[in-house]
Amino acid sequence: MPNKKAPICNVAMGYPMKPQNQTTMIDKLAFETDHGLGSAARLGMIVLQTDQTIEHEFARLFTAKDIALYHARIPNAMEVSPDTLGQMKADLPATAKLLPPSFSFDTIGYACTSGATMIGEDTVAGIIQELHPQAKISNPLSACKAGLAALGVRQLALVTPYPPEVTLAMRDNLKKAGFDAIIVASFNQSDDFTVARISQQSVLDAVLKAGSSDLCDGVFVSCTSLRTLDILSHAEAMLGKPVVSSNQALAWHMMRLSGINHQPDSFGRLFTLK
Repeated sequence: MPNKKAPICNVAMGYPMKPQNQTTMIDKLAFETDHGLGSAARLGMIVLQTDQTIEHEFARLFTAKDIALYHARIPNAMEVSPDTLGQMKADLPATAKLLPPSFSFDTIGYACTSGATMIGEDTVAGIIQELHPQAKISNPLSACKAGLAALGVRQLALVTPYPPEVTLAMRDNLKKAGFDAIIVASFNQSDDFTVARISQQSVLDAVLKAGSSDLCDGVFVSCTSLRTLDILSHAEAMLGKPVVSSNQALAWHMMRLSGINHQPDSFGRLFTLK
């Protein structure tokens, strides 16, 4: 019989080894580049570390073709208070850096209504634009003001989950901008984990109760942690007036700032507006 060479083996491992002088040729492949994801709009979002809701709701809203949405999470305390909300100002620059400037974002949203209230909308925008000077900046508070104005709402019911000092600061902020919160109601919670677990039925009941007054033209439901998306159209039908929420308003505002006129169905009157 012909003399066959036995394969070279690693005795310890028991598998064949390639001869040391054997080389592998790797073909170099040709390729082209294009504009990548987000040819219609590239959007960035700074999400609270404790938020359990906004990414889920945004996934249902940003369904238009060629929109890319990128998230970064900012450290924050589970307890909601003026001091803990203000602390996010110090962490904003580092978090904004996590959204790569090379992506050339059209719009970046800071996704905290109460944080924008306590830090200041212009301060938030200034910090982010130091790293992303070409990007338009939004937050749920600025977005709600734009949405309420577009809907013609000036007298409103304000529904929040916050402790009194945060709720009242938001009421005063809206008042200075020309939006009078005639009715103010709150779940009075300082634990953001609990806020995210408030049932949608409880949110709906609160909106209907606060918005039923003839003194208000519409309702604003504040907080990105509250689950509101599925109750907006039903509440509007029951009340016969607009209902705006933090997540809905921020999504609408970021789209419109980026030149996107997407109108997802069944998520409130706001999305019918350009």
